[in-house]
Amino acid sequence: MAIKDTSRKPYIVDNDTNIKVGIDLPIRRGDSQDGFFASTSTTIEAVKNNIRNLLNTHQGERFMQPNLGLNLRTLLFEHITNENLIGVQNAIMDKFEFWLPFVEVRNIEVLSNDDDSNIGMNEIRVKILFNIKQDPNTLDSVTLDFNSEISEGDR
Repeated sequence: MAIKDTSRKPYIVDNDTNIKVGIDLPIRRGDSQDGFFASTSTTIEAVKNNIRNLLNTHQGERFMQPNLGLNLRTLLFEHITNENLIGVQNAIMDKFEFWLPFVEVRNIEVLSNDDDSNIGMNEIRVKILFNIKQDPNTLDSVTLDFNSEISEGDR
């Protein structure tokens, strides 16, 4: 019979802000205490950055990891239907199960300009409500907008 370890807490507590968890986004110079790059000091912020990276990465873009990422920007120039949006939700769930197995997705909303929302033409909004599996009581969300506009950094 298995013995349950009751000495371990089932949730994540980030009490010490001197311990850094990951690199903060956007990547920028940190202060002298953090090191060269700005860093996150909570687990939930590091997970939010991981989610943003996964959604913003185009599949095949990452060297030696050709399956990392989603092709969400290619959806901007397609005729968006409910089937497409459901396919995007399923693709996001599949990628989360493989690349972020410690994250439990509670809800995924994929909105386009056809949804009578404040979204412009050739724009998609993805909102993910999630929690870390070790801490099911802490819900957080990430919202990303994908559009066809070229930013100053891309020119």
